[in-house]
Amino acid sequence: MIDLSQIFKENEKKIVVAMSGGVDSSVVAAFLKKSGYDVIGITLQLYDHGEVLKKKGACCAGADIYDAKKVAEKFNFPHYVLNYESLFKDSVIEDFAESYINGETPIPCIRCNQTVKFSDLLKVAKDLGTDCLATGHYVRRDFDGQNNFLLKATDLSKDQSYFLFATTKEQLSFLRFPLGGLDKSETRKLAQDLGLEISNKPDSQDICFVPNGNYAKIVEKYRPKAFKKGDIYHINGEKLGTHEGIINYTIGQRKGLGISSQDPLFVIKIKPKENQIIVGEEKYLFNKEFIIKEINWLGDDQDLKKEVNLKVRLRSSAAEKEAKINFFHENNILKAKIILKEGDRAITKGQACVFYDNDRVMGGGWIERIIPKFILK
Repeated sequence: MIDLSQIFKENEKKIVVAMSGGVDSSVVAAFLKKSGYDVIGITLQLYDHGEVLKKKGACCAGADIYDAKKVAEKFNFPHYVLNYESLFKDSVIEDFAESYINGETPIPCIRCNQTVKFSDLLKVAKDLGTDCLATGHYVRRDFDGQNNFLLKATDLSKDQSYFLFATTKEQLSFLRFPLGGLDKSETRKLAQDLGLEISNKPDSQDICFVPNGNYAKIVEKYRPKAFKKGDIYHINGEKLGTHEGIINYTIGQRKGLGISSQDPLFVIKIKPKENQIIVGEEKYLFNKEFIIKEINWLGDDQDLKKEVNLKVRLRSSAAEKEAKINFFHENNILKAKIILKEGDRAITKGQACVFYDNDRVMGGGWIERIIPKFILK
């Protein structure tokens, strides 16, 4: 069960709930309303499947909006649908397409939380005069009387802290995460107890605006010139073949390279300016050092002046690795050099590097460049 007294202050009674139409956010909204809170549900219409996929009859996330509205009607609280398609396109989809043609592998869910949800939606919640914004994310927030802390979820298999590393200290002061102490089975049980028809609705597995998993189609729509033929080189400089566009490749990829070789070859580097794919044996995928940018730091600002030892996670489901973090400024922009104690495979530009101190999220940044163990020709 959710102990709301540990999540909300006594004077926090008017709550905006970000409702996606899924089980988690629906449980948050219904449970808060049933517990006596003044709830306002807001669902963001972020994209139009018909427009994005050019597929006649595709719904603009209509089913999810309908599910959220049904919960609001059942529990008698106001529910609003805000059309954020233009903002989402500019802040998330365009960034997604641009990252791919720059040889990166982006994570649009983090960008969405960073921009649309925890910036623009949070502002709407404040403009409505509410006390805080609650979401269905599986993370926890703590407050020691002075500072707000972002913590992993109790259920580590559902923990979403990796996707929320860019949440600022100011945003944390207004955000609440009621499900952070539950596991998913408890949430579904609570949904059944509340009489929610969507208690067995499956979790979404795809990026919301790429429901069929075809990233290339999205990039082709927004960057039609990105599919330019180029050359594939071995790391030793030997030309091995051609490619149909760097968008079709990711670091660590082995299958679908379209080249023959006696030994297995993997994508080692993507060079967007030269429009080249560099391949090599698996040993070339392992590196220890890289640079990150756009850092969000949730620790003591004094730490930015010294070397910090923390654990880092380089993919949402990856194991954490011990690392040294050295902050520095480049052209007056805060960046950091990460030095892993043990190397990691296929470190990829455009992915997030998130810092942890046990359960506490210390922030993170975006991987900008890798310092290769081997010199790439």
